[in-house]
Amino acid sequence: MAGSVLRHRADAAPTGRGKQKLHRRERWLVALGVALHAVYMLSIFDIYFKTPIVHGMDPVPPRLDPAPASRLVLLVADGLRADKFFEPEPSGAFRAPFLRSVMLTRGRWGVSHARPPTESRPGHVAIIAGFYEDPSAVTKGWKANPVEFDSVFNRSRHTVSYGSPDIVPIFCGALPHSTWASYPHEFEDFATDASFLDQWSFDQFHSLLNRSYDDPNLRQLLLQDKLVIFLHLLGCDTNGHAHRPYSPIYLNNVKIVDQIAESVYNLVESYFNDNRTAYIFTADHGMSDKGSHGDGHPTNTDTPLVAWGAGIKNPKRLLHSSQSDDGFRFVDDHKHDMPTPSDWGLTGIERVDVNQADIAPLMATLVGLPCPVNSVGNLPLPYLKLSKADEVEATLANTKQILNQFLRKSQIKQSHSLNFKPFKPLANYSAVLSHIEDLISARDYETALVASENLRSLSLAGLHYFQTYDWLMLMTTITLGYIGWMVNLALHVLQSYTALPTELFLKRNQGSAHGNTVRKVNLSGCFLMGLLSVLLILEKAPLLYHAYVSMTVFLWTQIFCNVKFLKEIWSEVSRRTFISNMKLVAFSALSIIILEFLVASFSERKLYTWCFLIVGVLALVFMLSLIPRRPLAALYILAACWFLSIFTLMPAEIPENTFLVVASGALVVLIGIASRLYDCSSDKFRSFITQPSKQKSRFPLLFHVQALFVVVSSAMVWLSTSHRAKKKGLLMAHQLINWSIAGISMVLPLFSPTGMLSRLTSIFLGFAPPFLLLSIGYEAVFYCALTLVLMGWILVECAILYSSENSVSQPFLEILDDKPSGRDGERFLQLSHLRVPLTFMVLFNIAFFGTGNFASIASFEISSVYRFITIFSPFLMTALLIFKLFIPFMLVICVFSAITKLLRVSRLGCYFLVIIFSDVMTIHFFFLVRNTGSWMEIGNSISHFGIMSAQVVFVLLLFALTNIYTKDIEVQNVQLSSRKEM
Repeated sequence: MAGSVLRHRADAAPTGRGKQKLHRRERWLVALGVALHAVYMLSIFDIYFKTPIVHGMDPVPPRLDPAPASRLVLLVADGLRADKFFEPEPSGAFRAPFLRSVMLTRGRWGVSHARPPTESRPGHVAIIAGFYEDPSAVTKGWKANPVEFDSVFNRSRHTVSYGSPDIVPIFCGALPHSTWASYPHEFEDFATDASFLDQWSFDQFHSLLNRSYDDPNLRQLLLQDKLVIFLHLLGCDTNGHAHRPYSPIYLNNVKIVDQIAESVYNLVESYFNDNRTAYIFTADHGMSDKGSHGDGHPTNTDTPLVAWGAGIKNPKRLLHSSQSDDGFRFVDDHKHDMPTPSDWGLTGIERVDVNQADIAPLMATLVGLPCPVNSVGNLPLPYLKLSKADEVEATLANTKQILNQFLRKSQIKQSHSLNFKPFKPLANYSAVLSHIEDLISARDYETALVASENLRSLSLAGLHYFQTYDWLMLMTTITLGYIGWMVNLALHVLQSYTALPTELFLKRNQGSAHGNTVRKVNLSGCFLMGLLSVLLILEKAPLLYHAYVSMTVFLWTQIFCNVKFLKEIWSEVSRRTFISNMKLVAFSALSIIILEFLVASFSERKLYTWCFLIVGVLALVFMLSLIPRRPLAALYILAACWFLSIFTLMPAEIPENTFLVVASGALVVLIGIASRLYDCSSDKFRSFITQPSKQKSRFPLLFHVQALFVVVSSAMVWLSTSHRAKKKGLLMAHQLINWSIAGISMVLPLFSPTGMLSRLTSIFLGFAPPFLLLSIGYEAVFYCALTLVLMGWILVECAILYSSENSVSQPFLEILDDKPSGRDGERFLQLSHLRVPLTFMVLFNIAFFGTGNFASIASFEISSVYRFITIFSPFLMTALLIFKLFIPFMLVICVFSAITKLLRVSRLGCYFLVIIFSDVMTIHFFFLVRNTGSWMEIGNSISHFGIMSAQVVFVLLLFALTNIYTKDIEVQNVQLSSRKEM
């Protein structure tokens, strides 16, 4: 922010040059805000979730001779939920008879617990490489190796892999000792039964074995030891997204996966015939009831794990049906407290749960490979059939591999730090290792095993210590940066959009003394920024650290440049009356209460139900006090608020209801007709928003065309859904019609009349067709309910204007001084205008949570896009989902823009106030981010902070987009009574 104060007169418009300077300053502010929030949003990964990958470590092979198995077969059923795998069907038969027989007679079983983000790439990285990617990896889910890392496949002598083009190339694409293939993306069609994808993977493997009989080189390759075979089975994931995990297609896919596991087992055993093959069956993540995944809900994190074959223990029978605490802890160290459901029929067989990253050291140990060097998994000994000596050796190798990571990170941090603080519990690690070796030599295996496990736990704690080594410094820097940004923004609003008495201030600072002060402050800031940058360079800090520190120093330098203006503000506050200052305190306290309510609503969206029930009653009383002769308007607002309050009581998992979507189309048309009738019957109260009589519509049939588009889109919803229900793909004709309707309907509002109500009604009708086509249930009705409340907001503002024009005494709601601020005829912002950005914040957030839990990664309902595309295309599908979620926001912003025109205040000034309020919430969420606790708590805390940090960016984008529709809106030029703010 520039150091000098904007010089404008309170009673005259600025010159063209001054106006250009002001606009340049605001563009610069907006660009700074976008950059600052983008950079600061990345800070949580440096504070809580630094990438665990470090290089320069030697692998630690287990001292096992021979290895328990010669080869390993890994079967991953993508998107397979644990309960749907283990539970029986209504008939009593189990869906996976082969794998169930394995659990009962010749193998071990348990639940593998994934960690958010429960997406395909992070899940497979945890299984195969043994470490958890940071939550930002959800953005890399369809990219091959953004960061190179070690894996079990890397260490194998040869790897054979078949499956999805989104997974197999990640691990085998650059691996020279691998044989792999994947099907084209076009095979992933959500309109069909995707179980054939699993069969494709098996057929490719079967074909490879058949070819080896005629190819001696290939056969020699397959007969060597340390061979890893990986089949990625995508059918459950695709069918879960398309048909839900409780659908017959998904449940039948579980049976198919079991049949493929049996076929692979029989094929491998007959081919090698040496009983030296180990088998691991698991899943990368589960699937929520609505066919999505990504967050930390148990339906997404709990996946099955079955192991059998060479090196795997046989089942262990339990004397008691209940499971005792075997010491297992989740990756975040909370205790497993979910007993095995009785209907699984496995309560008499020991269940051995693991964290997903534990599978990597299990696979590596089975075939005698070193654990991947960045693995943080603990070797699950209950699965392994080893002697006591070999158990200790395997555990010690696992411990040394994790200890090596700790030592490497400690070495890197020490070489970079000017004031290094070591992890004291591991100061004598070498003595502990020597002691363990002595115990092994003395054959005291039990004590050696306990000592190895304790050293492993300390090494993991040490890794966490270095992951969060810079926690205090970064937290302080980012917090000061956010505060500095908000203060700068508040100063800009006060200087540019309010009628504060700045004349005295300007006179005092027009001399050279002020310029010298600004120069000294800027020089001091540059010196401090340079000094801190040198320190960070000496410590070889990441580039982002420089960005965090530089932005924070820069923002506070600009605050000190305006210190005299701050003193003038304080002097003005001191001169004001007690009542005026109490009003300021009351508005500030009310704003904080509303913002804290919004923070709480991220965790409990049902708070909005109470909010709108109460607001409806308050609005009724308020409207009757302002315009007692118009009770219907007051009753309308009460009904609209109560109608909207219903939706936050609805389940977050939106149930499919095509009839409700089609009926919503009829409701959209009825609302449009009612609005048009209201627009055509103008009187003095309605004249604020209705169409000026002198203006004629250029396209008199536009309303009828838009209503027709809504009707046609409703019909296409029914046709497309009915056709897909018959297990048929999306017809090309349906697809073209849907795309055409959605595209054309969004352009039509640009040709509507420029009267406020006419344009807003056209925008509502224009975005209804794409929203209906992207809806599957009650969210289509929510679109109508939100529109009714937005119209209520406009009526409240009209009532305030009407009462002001008719000299109704409302001293607590003084409107606007009739004196222009000098910016395009706009008026100065007053304290009472805080209601506009605060109301916007509430309605903007209800648009977030009215139809689900937007703060959860798994809230994206992929079936919403099936009327536009069914072939798997992650980026297009994601774009359509985000566009659907943004449509209600666009309605809110369009109404917000119209109200600023109605009140004749600066939209950009109100936008800056919205950003300040958003950042108050952002700081709160910043301190709520967690990297411990349940997976749901971790995932939600990150989502909440990310949403608020990104809000400044996408609100700005939506403002720019909606400005295309609202810039031409005209309102009646109403002369308000001039009154001063108390």
